[in-house]
Amino acid sequence: MESYRLHRVSRRLEAEAIALGRTPNILTIYEIHHRDPWNQALRSLPYAHVLQTWEWGEFKRVTSGWNVERLAFEREGSVIAMASLATRTMGPLKVMVVSKGPALDYSDIDLARDVFDELAQRAKHFGVIWLKIDPDVIAATGPPGNTDGHQDKGGGEVIAMLKTSGWRFSNSQVQFRNTLTIDLRRSEDEILAAMSGNTRRKVRVAYKKGVKIRPAIVEDLPTLYQLYRVTGERDKFLIRPPEYYQRAWREFMSAGLAHALVAEYDGKAIAHVILFHFGRKCWYFYGASSNEERERMPNYALQWEAIKWAKAKGYAVYDMWGAPDVFDESDTLWGVYQFKRGFRGELVRHIGAWDFAPQPWLYHTYAKLAPQLLNLM
Repeated sequence: MESYRLHRVSRRLEAEAIALGRTPNILTIYEIHHRDPWNQALRSLPYAHVLQTWEWGEFKRVTSGWNVERLAFEREGSVIAMASLATRTMGPLKVMVVSKGPALDYSDIDLARDVFDELAQRAKHFGVIWLKIDPDVIAATGPPGNTDGHQDKGGGEVIAMLKTSGWRFSNSQVQFRNTLTIDLRRSEDEILAAMSGNTRRKVRVAYKKGVKIRPAIVEDLPTLYQLYRVTGERDKFLIRPPEYYQRAWREFMSAGLAHALVAEYDGKAIAHVILFHFGRKCWYFYGASSNEERERMPNYALQWEAIKWAKAKGYAVYDMWGAPDVFDESDTLWGVYQFKRGFRGELVRHIGAWDFAPQPWLYHTYAKLAPQLLNLM
């Protein structure tokens, strides 16, 4: 199952053990090379995310050339942390990323420090420009300045630890930093009643106007892509070639980690959602709609059916995957946010992505040149 075992004793734990006359509590780090042991252990950890699964690492390896190491951190016979660590070469430079990870109990701040220290050591060893992490640790809830929200004490402790350990908040947030989440532990009636009156009305309008929702199958993938392409053209966002999405959707559906729903009117597909799900969460990753029949409100019915599906499957949280960084109309997500907020999920602001830079001068040089390189590409 593993190619090596590295034994680490943090300086903190070693000092405590010596002071108490005990044997130091050893943290064993090893690499897992098989899908089932990896996903099974990951599923049991706090902050497990679908972007840390075996399938996501394989998808990025095949489509984008990332080299993936899957590290397990074990103490006293139990896996207590995991990190799918992806490395990519860009010309003479290397970067590392742990997408939506690592997974561990962040209330144990000493464990988090030990894991981050090990990842930083690996970044130094491999000579990368930066190592990026972005776990779903909550920093605050509610919009900035809103009296109904609050700062999360645990998230603040993680941020303070990152700063003192040499990490820096990243100006490049690859995944969404903020999102809206719906608590699925409530009854369907409670979830529906909590929605805004306008959203609840539009859900009902969709059914009254003949919208039908059904699960998608693999044979629907070309249709799903065409709807996604139309949406990209209408909303002016770039999309990748069809092979990219069809591979992701097909492989995750086949692995039991994705579920797609199609809205139809008069037998024609007019909208869809694609859900990714793992651990205790279900994420609304992709959504699309045609330019026709929009007055039938298919997207509202799709969201409601997606919420009900996720609840029926036993997930505790429905994550709507994305909210603005700036909470006004200047943010590109503002229009989508207005749609999502009608479902009355809780606005969650995470700590975001943080970078560790072994060579700060190289990191700053890259940060200045990266926007120009991306524009050129």
